[in-house]
Amino acid sequence: MRLNQNILLLGKKVVLVPYTAEHVPRYHEWMKSEELQRLTASEPLTLEQEYAMQRSWREDADKCTFIVLDAERWQAQPDTTEESCMAGDVNLFLTDLGDPSLGEVEVMIAGVTKLGLTKFEAKIGQENERSLRMFQKLHFEQVAVSSVFQEVTLRLTMSEPERQWLLEQTSHVEEKPYGVGS
Repeated sequence: MRLNQNILLLGKKVVLVPYTAEHVPRYHEWMKSEELQRLTASEPLTLEQEYAMQRSWREDADKCTFIVLDAERWQAQPDTTEESCMAGDVNLFLTDLGDPSLGEVEVMIAGVTKLGLTKFEAKIGQENERSLRMFQKLHFEQVAVSSVFQEVTLRLTMSEPERQWLLEQTSHVEEKPYGVGS
């Protein structure tokens, strides 16, 4: 999504940066893991397909993807590459054009202030008990089960007090310009 292409979010423990071509080789290596493929309901891709996926995620109006960097490692040395600091990714999908306040998340970070989201959904494989427990601890509630896709849909609808609490908890996060040499 072009909305986040020039945004870096700097927190105490993590840095969120837009998913760029620089990140693809390490991401591709991660996604060779059969366990990660199973847990994320992903199919193995060739490196070329992974680059095409990165470009589509960057261009598509309904996807917002950040790479999660280890902040301590990233800030330790000026010549440290982002790829060497990668710890994961955060994805936000705008899945309902009729409801612009709804976004599907894979990890609940970002989306509240810039996009005006108040509802978050997570679709998790029925066998992925660790992820189901994590989202339930974050107060997501089960709203649907798909036997066809073998997944559970969990939803968090944020009230204004919850939104304010989240903003207070993330008030230390700095939004900075992102670009070459950041």
